[in-house]
Amino acid sequence: MTKPQAQFIRNLLLAEKLDLLLVFGLPNIRYLCGFTGTDGVLLISADVSLFLTDSRYIEQAQEQVSADHICCYNNKLRAVVDELSKRGGRRVGFDATAVSVALYEELAGLATDSLDWCPLTTQLRALRGVKTKNEIVALKSAANLNQQAFNTVLPQIRPGVTELEIAMELEFALKRLGGETNAFDFIVASGIRGALPHGVASEKKLEAGELVTIDFGTRMDGYYSDETVTLAIGEVDRKLRQIFNIVLEAHDSALASIRPGMAICDLDAVARDFISLQGYGEYFGHGLGHGVGLEVHEYPAVSSRSDQKVLEGMVFTVEPGIYIPGIGGVRIEDTVVVTADGFETLTSIPKRFKQLGL
Repeated sequence: MTKPQAQFIRNLLLAEKLDLLLVFGLPNIRYLCGFTGTDGVLLISADVSLFLTDSRYIEQAQEQVSADHICCYNNKLRAVVDELSKRGGRRVGFDATAVSVALYEELAGLATDSLDWCPLTTQLRALRGVKTKNEIVALKSAANLNQQAFNTVLPQIRPGVTELEIAMELEFALKRLGGETNAFDFIVASGIRGALPHGVASEKKLEAGELVTIDFGTRMDGYYSDETVTLAIGEVDRKLRQIFNIVLEAHDSALASIRPGMAICDLDAVARDFISLQGYGEYFGHGLGHGVGLEVHEYPAVSSRSDQKVLEGMVFTVEPGIYIPGIGGVRIEDTVVVTADGFETLTSIPKRFKQLGL
């Protein structure tokens, strides 16, 4: 673990009066010890760290993992309980958001009654909230793939092409460029389907006079990109253009207001209040954004319900939208990193109004 990571864990152990911490969630495991496989457990105390995995990953773990000890198990939970018994602690914290009820019950059933299990939820969410310089480089590299892939596919976005074809071409382009996997099921929502915030690509064909919203991203070296553009297919109705302009101004105003120390709910309000003043508040139902890192949706939530502050080094999306049933919708999204005096945009596709020729 790096010094900041180790300090975070020490503070957590002290604050929660924990003897041991069990980490089951793979993103946190990768962040804390470097393991990129798909099965393992990290056990941490104030003076020792132990990584456990099975025979499929033991050689990989020996190459990747930064921990005091690396152990191979045949039975995952039995091995965890045995190690807890060896360490002698009583209060054991675990990342509850990564542990199902069934897994917890099985684990507790194997353990002795002397253990005091402490589920952790909000206590761990800020662990990866502030990105390091290396993480920001990785995030920017993933975002650069978005622009390259989008530029490759842009000439194919025209009437008669299906939403699903656009999504597949973006996926192929990203993979050819080095993308590891899709960040999520790509959203390609044209015409009245643009009113669906999560309108996953369908067999619908694009038509002239429509807007099409494309939300996509990839993963590179474990880190994700996330970006949304809305394009016009030929000339669109004046109302659609008006909606686009409102969303773009809300997006730009929110970006311009980003400062370390401001309340995240106030950042959300910049965009939300502007859209409401234009008469479309009821059509913007989701939060302004979300954190991006080893998961495409992670801490912090950028919404009106947040009680957190914007911190230098945070990476999150800014993605206001308007979605009107029966008419269509617009979303514009960039991923940014908070700097000492504002922000840097990691994504780079231009977000100004773009009308594609027919």
